[in-house]
Amino acid sequence: MNKVCVVVATAFTARAFLMDQIRALSALYHLSIATGDNEPELFHGMRVTAFQVPIVRNISPLADVRALVSLYRLCRRQRFDAVHSVTPKAGLLAMLASRMAGVPLRVHTFTGQVWATQTGFTRLLLKSLDRLLAACATHVLADSASQLAFLREQHVLRPGQGEVLASGSISGVDAARFRPDPATRALVRVELDIPDAATVFVFVGRLKRDKGVVDLAQAFARVAAETNAYLVLVGPDEEALTGTVRSAAGANLRLVGMTEAPERYMAAGDVFCLPSYREGFGAVIIEAAAAGLPAIGSRIYGITDAIGDGVTGILVAAADIEGLADAMRLLALDEPKRRALAHAARERALNHFSRDVVTAAVVAFYERILQRPQASRQVSRAGRFDAEQGRR
Repeated sequence: MNKVCVVVATAFTARAFLMDQIRALSALYHLSIATGDNEPELFHGMRVTAFQVPIVRNISPLADVRALVSLYRLCRRQRFDAVHSVTPKAGLLAMLASRMAGVPLRVHTFTGQVWATQTGFTRLLLKSLDRLLAACATHVLADSASQLAFLREQHVLRPGQGEVLASGSISGVDAARFRPDPATRALVRVELDIPDAATVFVFVGRLKRDKGVVDLAQAFARVAAETNAYLVLVGPDEEALTGTVRSAAGANLRLVGMTEAPERYMAAGDVFCLPSYREGFGAVIIEAAAAGLPAIGSRIYGITDAIGDGVTGILVAAADIEGLADAMRLLALDEPKRRALAHAARERALNHFSRDVVTAAVVAFYERILQRPQASRQVSRAGRFDAEQGRR
């Protein structure tokens, strides 16, 4: 049985995005998970071996060398047939270490580029590190077609290098979790003191300038002055922006902070907003779509794969506050259009980006690169069974 190791910087990444894939792959292969922190209980009940390696998220030369050596020793000791990394830091270290250790198959999944919004030396350095990562990998995946094209245009990947599984997305959407929920909608609106008749715009993610949250607050203020609208921001404030967005958005802003249940706030909303400056795919848009929300997002690589402009939502230029306000105003005032976009968004999310579809594509990818054609039928049965058990 082949030995496969998945490397991520934190167990949170595995918990948030990879559990269905881990469950399915562990039914076929000797599967190991290497993370920078230690949460072995996360994989309880699965045939998974957890390893802790000293990966830190920020650039730290001494810590990074220690992590590289640790991963190299792990690869040499375990003699993996394949190593698969997700997230930039884990990817660079894992691809370098596994290549040095002679691991035959080295896979990395790109989920967005930090350097896309950088300039000068910082951009050059980070972009060069991604090039090194890609050069060390035998297989490269991107979670959206537009991101793959961007990586090729920027010469991070060679012409023809890389692929997208299924229609994109790192993990797909859990339709049992993200769905329209009238009871939760009413409850959350009471909790947040939002009238039932109001139009609610929702943002879920880290509160950072490059996520467009300041632009969103400023655009919302213009819309709130003309309509019965509220803005709900869900996620941790990583750049001390609370005061800025409060001042810009006005009294109809609701700040929720970090949550383990973003689906509750999506259920309470009417329109999802992600005016980001950079995204690999915008998986949260698909989650919101499954919950019955159309989206307004930036016309940038990644988000253009998640929103069908004029079909499942509206695309606007990044940093265009007036254009963002116009789109918000339109969907606040035109309920029939909003409902039509919402219906199309949910249908697209369920038909093209379900978790089962993405997991099956990952399994098929491993069948191909490990040349185990008999695995498909086994994993399809095991993966479906485990996914159903998890939903129960």
